[in-house]
Amino acid sequence: MPTNFTVVPVEDGAAAGSSGRAAGTSANRASLGSVFRDLEEEEPSPVSDESNRESSPFIDDDRGHYYDGKNMALFEEEIDSNPMVASLLSKLANYTNLPQGVREHEEADNTVTGPQMGTFIGVYLPCMQNILGVILFLRLPWIVGTAGIMGSLAIVLLCCACTMLTAISMSAIATNGVVPAGGSYYMISRSLGPEFGGAVGLCFYLGTTFAGSMYILGTIEILLTYIVPTAAIFEAEKKEDENLAMLNNMRVYGTCCLALMALVVFIGVKYVNKLALVFLSCVVLSIMAIYAGVIKTAIEPPNFPICLLGNRSLKNLDFGTCLKVEVGANNQTLTTDLWAQFCHDRHLNSSCDPYFQSNNVSEIQGIPGLLSGVIRDNLWGDYGPAGILVEKKSQPSVPPAQENSRDMDYPYVFNDIGTYFTLLVGIYFPSVTGIMAGSNRSGDLRDAQRSIPVGTIMAIATTSFIYISCVVLFGACIEGVVLRDKFGDSVKKNLVIGTLAWPSPWVIVIGSFFSCCGAGLQSLTGAPRLLQAIARDGIVPFLQVFGHGKANGEPTWALLLTTGICEIGILIASLDAVAPILSMFFLMCYLFVNLACAIQTLLRTPNWRPRFKFYHWSLSFLGMSLCVSLMFVSSWYYALVAMMVASCIYKYIEYRGAEKAWGDGIRGLSLNAARYALIRLEEAPPHTKNWRPQMLVLCKLDSDMGVKHPRLLSFTTQLKAGKGLTIVSSVLEGTYMTRGSDAKTGEQNMKAAMSAERTKGFSHVVVSSNLRDGFSHLIQSAGLGGMKHNSVLMAWPAGWRQAQDTYPWKNFIETIRETTSAQQALLVAKNIDRFPASQERLREGTIDVWWIVHDGGLLMLLPFLLSQHKVWRKCKMRIFTVAQMDDNSIQMKKDLQLFLYQLRLNAEVEVVEMHDSDISAFTYEKTLVMEQRSQMLKQMQLSRNEREREAQLIHDRNTASHSASVKAAAATPDRVHMTWTKDKLISERHRNRESNAMGVKDMFSMKPEWENLNQSNVRRMHTAVKLNEVIVNKSQTAQLVLLNMPGPPKNKGGDENYMEFLEVLMDGLDRVLLVRGGGREVITIYS
Repeated sequence: MPTNFTVVPVEDGAAAGSSGRAAGTSANRASLGSVFRDLEEEEPSPVSDESNRESSPFIDDDRGHYYDGKNMALFEEEIDSNPMVASLLSKLANYTNLPQGVREHEEADNTVTGPQMGTFIGVYLPCMQNILGVILFLRLPWIVGTAGIMGSLAIVLLCCACTMLTAISMSAIATNGVVPAGGSYYMISRSLGPEFGGAVGLCFYLGTTFAGSMYILGTIEILLTYIVPTAAIFEAEKKEDENLAMLNNMRVYGTCCLALMALVVFIGVKYVNKLALVFLSCVVLSIMAIYAGVIKTAIEPPNFPICLLGNRSLKNLDFGTCLKVEVGANNQTLTTDLWAQFCHDRHLNSSCDPYFQSNNVSEIQGIPGLLSGVIRDNLWGDYGPAGILVEKKSQPSVPPAQENSRDMDYPYVFNDIGTYFTLLVGIYFPSVTGIMAGSNRSGDLRDAQRSIPVGTIMAIATTSFIYISCVVLFGACIEGVVLRDKFGDSVKKNLVIGTLAWPSPWVIVIGSFFSCCGAGLQSLTGAPRLLQAIARDGIVPFLQVFGHGKANGEPTWALLLTTGICEIGILIASLDAVAPILSMFFLMCYLFVNLACAIQTLLRTPNWRPRFKFYHWSLSFLGMSLCVSLMFVSSWYYALVAMMVASCIYKYIEYRGAEKAWGDGIRGLSLNAARYALIRLEEAPPHTKNWRPQMLVLCKLDSDMGVKHPRLLSFTTQLKAGKGLTIVSSVLEGTYMTRGSDAKTGEQNMKAAMSAERTKGFSHVVVSSNLRDGFSHLIQSAGLGGMKHNSVLMAWPAGWRQAQDTYPWKNFIETIRETTSAQQALLVAKNIDRFPASQERLREGTIDVWWIVHDGGLLMLLPFLLSQHKVWRKCKMRIFTVAQMDDNSIQMKKDLQLFLYQLRLNAEVEVVEMHDSDISAFTYEKTLVMEQRSQMLKQMQLSRNEREREAQLIHDRNTASHSASVKAAAATPDRVHMTWTKDKLISERHRNRESNAMGVKDMFSMKPEWENLNQSNVRRMHTAVKLNEVIVNKSQTAQLVLLNMPGPPKNKGGDENYMEFLEVLMDGLDRVLLVRGGGREVITIYS
């Protein structure tokens, strides 16, 4: 729908008088004029980073203008980030996109003209020139003769349908925004991402390079076969060596021709561009000569007699008349040159070939004409193996009594290669390539979004009509044995299609020669620039050297590589062998063009708004199916090689290539797939068989916003081996307005640390008013839908005793309570900095599991997961469990071994017996110190609150007096800061006692009655001490110890005692992982 814009002048606010209003208007106009003048005169700044340019919604993003008017003062603070509409429209109107072709004279003269090409000149004719070429002139008559009219029509329709569907998809992509020079590579890379773009771009480059080889081989074949046959360097001494000699001639002349063309391209491509019209004229004149010849055959067929021996076609090279004998001057019977070809000498009684003796010689017209009815004989194909004789089936003949091995020595016409339908598809398909010529010139087009679809589709429709009509007309005008004669041996070495041309066969010979030369030059011109575009994008690191060239931008190094690859095709020396190779690479390119259109259409992204409306995702999928089918129909082994090459390039770019934010469709497809999977994923917990640890890793950031414990990420990688969900998160204290930049820096540093530790997952830093709420929000809301974490991993707060406040260990305990309430597993790693890095290898040792209570089996699963990683692979697993006095330890060991066997876990089992024993004095002393410290901390906290209240009261009482206020302000920090000395500690603790001079040493050395201690704390401390003794005795040398983590007390008043219990439990151990299950089974004995 067209959009109408109306420019409305806006004046400043009303002035006091008319003169003031006029003055204000004049000043406003001057201001606007200066603005637009500045916009027009300003040079665009070069963009160094391609990804930044791609991420901008504007073609030429320059946002640094300062708007000094008053009309838009409401938006003046946003001008730096959001340009005025006038500025944007000015830049859009002045936008030019020069192609990547030659710019020698343009840059020298500093004169850049806007794109002026229309549909006909810019798209239609280039596509026609690239589509019509060597296969039409050299192989299409042979294909018609071999496959028949019906088979040839099937081949042509299949290939043309493939290119037409691809053109429809390409038109949709090309009209979905501005397509800079780069053609198919640009479209695919920006639609499917750098990985697909690089892979398909390189395949397209290889296809274009091998197309150059094919055109050069076609040029040399025309030169040596039809123009200058005497120029052959290698001559065959025997009949069977003729093909080898021809191949060697093709290699020598092809190499020389390649070197000459590369030199022309190196000197200046402008000469190639200037000759393009000449080459196109040759193609047009040749086709017109063909149609003119067809019309003439209906009136007066040309005289091209064919000599047949029986039903076998003969090479009409070494004999003049198609007779065995002829009558001389004196009515004497003389043998002819043909007799000498099949007999030992020219005498009538000499020994001759049995087939020659049994069959007569006949002569028929090779071009019987349009009205001859020969079309009936050419409807169906005549396939055969290599070396089979070309025969006219309807001609009577006496078959030989036995096969003659000397047939190769006689002047018969043979098939040089084995023929079958799929081979002909591969040979023919290059004749329909070249549909990208218009999109490659998008920078030169006046209206690319209109010209590319119309020009390309019209060119394909025109060439399809030409091919179909040529198939029918060749079959209707030319004898079948002549059509199957690939090199025209039966018509005195004339080009077969040339025999049909009017006024002379030389029109086709010369036209096809220059057409092949021009196509070869175009390939050597386009392929290096395509490689240069890929190299300059930086997606394939080892190709960056090919992004450089001469001072004017000509791709010198890319031209050298292209010449080298093209030489490989020249050394193959067979047009029929090279054609299927380039067919594979072009089909790969077309396949992904259709895929790109289908994905964009199905995703329905808001940015997918092509102006070309005649497309549908089903057509794109049909085009994809045709491409894949034609690849495997043509040559299944070439197809596999092409796919393997593309896959290797894809994986290489994915592993080593540069990250490009191109907004490609694959990422959109991933988003849609993820959305679909999340919706389908059940919100309920997964089955035990499918359970795996989905980790929420709580990290700490230092003052520089770096990860404080990177080994926590290493351990996550080792525990998960890259599988499942991993969310690495941290909390900053404050508000997002003030610490938003710190949060982004922390996320970047966290991503860098995850990349260094090879931790695959997501990172997130939140800002909260306090750390406790931040961690609580993460535990509750991290993840999305069914992809939520089920386990929390964090480091043990090592310095909690030395902390000035109680926040660290209180936050830690609250985190334990919240994970328990959320039914999530909790893993706490002590001495995390001593854990092995992912690059280390533990040569020996054990992973010891102390299974005290069963809370879901996570203790069993974790060692198995760790042993899958190369760091822990050589560590053995040992499981310890504790038996009480009334337990049968022997039976417990047997049951545990059976249980592990059913779980398919390999581990050593040991049952540790813990006898009831009296509580030791050491336990009482530990409990006493713990309770005294707990009481001291409570008093410290209470005293701090009282002092803060007292300071506030003093401040309120003395607000009237400035001097008193100053004194109060000076005294307040002293009282609030709480610099605790031993004397202050004693006085606060024993404030209600008579003796206020007791020292701290006396307080701690005082031994109250043990009966006054909390007996619950004594029992807990006793358990911790005894368990620690047993664990240290058994597992002190273990590489890792896994322990059941006891839950915190329900009464929050004993939280500080809980921390002491855990410290005693882990005392003397190097690496400890405390594990607290989520309350559900995570491991099962069933399959």
